[in-house]
Amino acid sequence: MSTDNPASGIDFIREIIAEDIKTNKHGGRVVTRFPPEPNGYLHIGHAKSICLNFGIALENKGGVCHLRFDDTNPCKEEIEYVESIKNDVHWLGFDWGTHLYYTSDYFEKLYEYAVQLIRLGKAYVCSLSADEIREHRGTLTQPGKDSPYRIRTIEENLDLFTRMSKGEFADGAHVLRAKIDMSSPNLNMRDPAIYRIRRTKHHRTGDTWCIYPMYDFAHCLSDSIEGITHSICTTEFENHRPLYDWILDTLGVECHPQQIEFARLNLSYTVMSKRKLLELVEEKQVGGWDDPRMPTISGMRRRGYTPEAIRNFCERIGVAKRESMVDIALLEHFVREDLNKHALRVMAVLRPLKVVIVNYPEGHVEELECINNPEDPNMGTRKAPFSRVLYIEQDDFCEEPPKKFFRLAPGREVRLRYAYFITCIKAIKDEVTGEIKELHCTYDQETRGGSAPDGRKVKSTIHWVSAEHSIEAEVRLYDHLFIKESPCGEKDETDFKKFLNPNSLEIIAKCRVEPGLADAKPGSRYQFERIGYFCVDAKDTASKKPVFNRTALLRDTWAKEQKAEGK
Repeated sequence: MSTDNPASGIDFIREIIAEDIKTNKHGGRVVTRFPPEPNGYLHIGHAKSICLNFGIALENKGGVCHLRFDDTNPCKEEIEYVESIKNDVHWLGFDWGTHLYYTSDYFEKLYEYAVQLIRLGKAYVCSLSADEIREHRGTLTQPGKDSPYRIRTIEENLDLFTRMSKGEFADGAHVLRAKIDMSSPNLNMRDPAIYRIRRTKHHRTGDTWCIYPMYDFAHCLSDSIEGITHSICTTEFENHRPLYDWILDTLGVECHPQQIEFARLNLSYTVMSKRKLLELVEEKQVGGWDDPRMPTISGMRRRGYTPEAIRNFCERIGVAKRESMVDIALLEHFVREDLNKHALRVMAVLRPLKVVIVNYPEGHVEELECINNPEDPNMGTRKAPFSRVLYIEQDDFCEEPPKKFFRLAPGREVRLRYAYFITCIKAIKDEVTGEIKELHCTYDQETRGGSAPDGRKVKSTIHWVSAEHSIEAEVRLYDHLFIKESPCGEKDETDFKKFLNPNSLEIIAKCRVEPGLADAKPGSRYQFERIGYFCVDAKDTASKKPVFNRTALLRDTWAKEQKAEGK
């Protein structure tokens, strides 16, 4: 079985875990963890990791997944990020139960481990500057050089490290480094820093500490302290695994988790870097972390994506060892697939064109029955008011129709969805601009419900709303945030912002929607018939003034491509 083909069945990580259970490794326990740094909002790449770690725990009897915040850098961490991460994990459908942890819970224990390394002669206080340490580190082809402070005695290192913890030195004056091998071919093993001085208030521990552990040091030991069995991370940490193992082996800890790496998610037309996403937020290129164009989970939630669609997408792409680019059309396919089953169908007119049915009785109103979702009869029906004056889409009329245009035109008959056949008899134009501002039509009262007693057919059905009864709404049409498939380039050195899509958002005011949407709840999802899927904006919608975000178009390019390829 190929371990790089997600569609081939069980993935290589689950194979490892299944074998560990079979051999009773870890006493048959399965304990995973999702360990985000609270320095930004989670994105779709994190969703893949969440689904994998929590999914594996749920699949195995007695399995547990911890949510642990790796909060070792107070300069970039905020409570806002902590709470957003909790919300995102819950929204995706997972629960950590009692297993919520913070690396900051272990600061005292981590400090003791650092002291233990010093006593073992495996760590030393280095007084080189950051630039000097970088110079001494060497390159991929040249070995590093020992720090002149590498020969400090254990007693001197213990004294300096104690004084570091008491705040006697300025930021950057010293770091604690592991003493490993400056000639190692793996740069991560060339005496990496494991503690630094940072006089910054921590979001949980306040001013208790002025030294903080580095991620590589804190992460493996936090895993060990919590009894993690399988530490699953992305492939950029593969070269860090020797350091992960060295720290645990050198300290002789009781629990030594196994680090396993998988390929991170790369999504077309998308940036998957919290640093770059933060840049977009800070420069106001987007409206915030939850902007519906962002690949953040909160942005996708606001746009109208469902947790089921994201989970199905993550399951479909699977887990592999080699990185590849996933077409964003696949994610949109799963969004459409889920919304097609569950979203309420309604009628909305984005760019209204007034239609007067001249032979319809003035003041008369009918309540026409409309199907809520043909995919699910249990969703029932609703009533839509029909009157003499309606609105249709401007694009549904053409004064001089080209070939294959089958919608409304002078002298042409079309079907109004759930209503009647109408025929255009006159187009009223603005005397100054020549713009068509109103259509006069007649209706055939015998065609109520959309079929003619004489059996005649029409080639087009268009949607509409009653001018008197419909309500005004704002609609935001979202598109991909970038115009290039890989905006960061292969080496992640490209100025990604030059590929921002100038047409990623179009705001349309004074749209008209069915009256039943006047009090639509924020987050509610709908299919606007013939237009696309939309969600009530959770931030800007007001009473009687709904704002709708376009979630996706009706057209499914990925499904179409798969069909063409015979898959």
